[in-house]
Amino acid sequence: MKKSKGYRTRTRRLLKKKPRERGKIRISKLLHEYEPGSSVVIKIDPSVHKGMPHKRYHGKIGKIITKIGRSYAVSIAQGDAIKEIIVRPEHLEPYKSD
Repeated sequence: MKKSKGYRTRTRRLLKKKPRERGKIRISKLLHEYEPGSSVVIKIDPSVHKGMPHKRYHGKIGKIITKIGRSYAVSIAQGDAIKEIIVRPEHLEPYKSD
């Protein structure tokens, strides 16, 4: 039998939460408004399946392009290509550049 190549294959370590992070997500994470042009880190929250980006974008830094409904369009460099993905705010964090 062939191995499954599903959307969340080989993510047991990648999408695991620490014991103190488990439970409901913070309301401030949902209500945070991102401005177009601001940098964000894509950090997938495994407890929220809606608006979840692909595992290859986990930990990547991108720029907000626009807001689409509740979600945001984010542009990310992947090799030579620039990808545009749609992500919900549960899976985003503001990028703090020093």
